[in-house]
Amino acid sequence: MNAIPAIPLITAPPMIEETLSSDERVLLINRIRNLLQQQNAVLIAHYYTSADLQELAEETGGCVSDSLEMARFGHAHAAQTLVVAGVRFMGETAKLLNPEKRVLMPDLHAECSLDLSCPADSFSAFCDAHPEREVVVYANTSAAVKARADWVVTSGMAVSLIRHLHEQGKSILWAPDRHLGDYVRSVTGADMLLWQGGCVVHEAFRADALQALKAEHPEAAVLVHPESPAAVIAMADVVGSTTQLIHAVKSLPNHTFIVATDNGIFHKMRQAAPDRTLIEAPTAGVGATCRSCAHCPWMAMNGLRNLAQVLETGQNEIVVDPIHIQPAARAIQRLLDFSAAQRR
Repeated sequence: MNAIPAIPLITAPPMIEETLSSDERVLLINRIRNLLQQQNAVLIAHYYTSADLQELAEETGGCVSDSLEMARFGHAHAAQTLVVAGVRFMGETAKLLNPEKRVLMPDLHAECSLDLSCPADSFSAFCDAHPEREVVVYANTSAAVKARADWVVTSGMAVSLIRHLHEQGKSILWAPDRHLGDYVRSVTGADMLLWQGGCVVHEAFRADALQALKAEHPEAAVLVHPESPAAVIAMADVVGSTTQLIHAVKSLPNHTFIVATDNGIFHKMRQAAPDRTLIEAPTAGVGATCRSCAHCPWMAMNGLRNLAQVLETGQNEIVVDPIHIQPAARAIQRLLDFSAAQRR
């Protein structure tokens, strides 16, 4: 089994974003605040969720961050209930690091195309066919896939970890994002066998349209998430994780930025650097009617209404098969230990 297994066809759901009147919004926010307090719960939101959820998380003592930091925050927090606003693998990761806590999500149907593109049974068989390779999986995977891995990695730590393994003489089996894997391989020179998954948001960025947009704004710095195609990455001034791109907006001297990642990140970027001009990178070719529509439809499933409902009912609790908890948590902990050692 040398060939990479066929990748399932991923069909994203239609984009349905919550619409509320100002009165509804205020009532829901107040109700959620009270429910969080009553239930010893904390709200943990991803950068790609709505501004309402991000602001509510921070105002109530919660967290807005990337997927691994969300889980790490939940582990350190005293709350016994973690409410994860994001996509399903994020809720699972929080549960893996906090098996004794209750983990709820506004919508359990909030999936991730990268997770869906890497079914555990096919992936496990692929690993079995290449036992000589160190198995490294991206955080955007199910608990079952993480349990099959030697390491779990984030986009922010991918280059450092793969370079470390390459220097040890290790060959790598990487999953699921082929664009991130290809970028890491190009930077590190590592021997990497890549699963062929992709993110429906980042795969949509178009190099030809980005080149035209750069010509319109020659003063702009281009910020690109490495889940994007190689031709888009090649035009970047900064390639990095969500956290790294936010830092770039604050630290670079440019006043205009073209940003190639989910547009949910713009809320945090504007908070971090309110004087900057942010432009969405185009997700369609020259002449297309849709200039940019870079937002995850599964992230958009998180809203104030279903957040209030899940706190009131206790529904949508994340359950992870016990057989996966220990090996998956071990693969995550190896990354956390590696990250801590890098900071020392």
